[in-house]
Amino acid sequence: MNDNAPHTARGTADGELETYTASLRFRFGQMAAVAATMTDDELNRAPAAEGGNSIYALAAHTAGNARAWVLGIACGQPLRRDRPAEFASSGDSASLQSLLLGTLDEITSALAALPQERLDERVLPSREHWGLREPHEISRRYAVLQVIEHASLHLGHMELTRDLLRTAP
Repeated sequence: MNDNAPHTARGTADGELETYTASLRFRFGQMAAVAATMTDDELNRAPAAEGGNSIYALAAHTAGNARAWVLGIACGQPLRRDRPAEFASSGDSASLQSLLLGTLDEITSALAALPQERLDERVLPSREHWGLREPHEISRRYAVLQVIEHASLHLGHMELTRDLLRTAP
């Protein structure tokens, strides 16, 4: 088995949540690995590109999105989200590792407690959890899948940001 790829659980519906958890573990682990190669200055520096964000801000935003969509939307837990603060986040490598791994532990526990049969239930997310667009009714499954997609996107942004910072004159 390739240890660089997410592990999937049994190929049955019984393993669906375990598969989602493995996918999130892989993506958050890759984010932590990128961050571990950076100095604190690099983690907090945005590339010289319009709209660019620092690796720290991208990771904090990804963690905030994961908490909002998995804990808040999919699992129905009460929580607060401050999306603008996610993009203004900064700190050192240790705090970023703690944020990423702590978020991963939270969402892993929440998904382990979510009954499989509830994935098809439809929910209307709050504006606070949703983000920028107008919220609409979605399934709990969709909320979890959105987090996987979102984490993949920002993992790529983090890798590109690292490369831009390291090749900048």
